[in-house]
Amino acid sequence: MQASVGDKLLVHGRTVGHHDRTAEVLQVLGENGTPPYRVKFDDDGHEALMSPGPDAVVRHRPEAKSG
Repeated sequence: MQASVGDKLLVHGRTVGHHDRTAEVLQVLGENGTPPYRVKFDDDGHEALMSPGPDAVVRHRPEAKSG
């Protein structure tokens, strides 16, 4: 898994009744975009340090268009 600052992490709920959560990557602490990441969750603003597991997906931010 590789992410950059500004990317979103989509963390799927693991059990029935737990919803998916999204978090913005604030800081990349691993080498070459690898975990751990400091993130801020969109739903409640909670910040956490996380090393996402197989239940998470990186949603890369769109590249800025020049021109």
